[in-house]
Amino acid sequence: MPGAETVHDLSLWGLFWQAHIVVKLVMLGLIAASVWTWSIIINKWLLFRKLNGQMDSFEETFWSGQSLEELYRNLENRASSGMAAVFVAAMREWKRAFEGSGRGFASLNSRIDKVLDVTIQREAERYESNLLVLATVGSAAPFIGLFGTVWGIMTSFTSIAASKNTSLAVVAPGIAEALFATAIGLAAAIPAVIAYNVYQKQAVKAQARLEGFADEFSAILSRQIDERVAA
Repeated sequence: MPGAETVHDLSLWGLFWQAHIVVKLVMLGLIAASVWTWSIIINKWLLFRKLNGQMDSFEETFWSGQSLEELYRNLENRASSGMAAVFVAAMREWKRAFEGSGRGFASLNSRIDKVLDVTIQREAERYESNLLVLATVGSAAPFIGLFGTVWGIMTSFTSIAASKNTSLAVVAPGIAEALFATAIGLAAAIPAVIAYNVYQKQAVKAQARLEGFADEFSAILSRQIDERVAA
């Protein structure tokens, strides 16, 4: 029937299905990035929740008065992380010195400090893993969504010019389809930016706790080394 206007499905699925193929690819990419982002967010939440509990528990045990040897025996054969990993690495170097030939006491302090630094760095890398993905999605997703929007608007205006029909009922659906790409981009970017800031702060805080414990433990071992050398 002449002059009849095409009926557009303005549901979210309809906006996606009616969009240009380029815009569809942009949307699918942003949805995949959003799913990846949320998997990282959940994984990091579980990691830091477990880590903070382990650190609190270890500190309570460490300062309870239990001997270092006994604590080391309880932890040496376990898969340790956080403060426990720092403790086990330093104690392992300590025991190598005293159970070996007995030489090298003069450099034992520096070797223990090196082991502590390497272990802390390894732990810090684990805490910060995949945070770069969150930062990348947070910064790039809005622009990718904007690209999809610009492409969709260009396509819509080209179709409008070809049909020579400028009524709002014809123009609005195409614009809505194009803007949907930007909305998906923002939906992917906002949680990624918030999560990146939160988890980056938690990673720095966790590393600071490890470094503080390492300094205290290094001082304890240093005093014991001095006492054994003097004896």
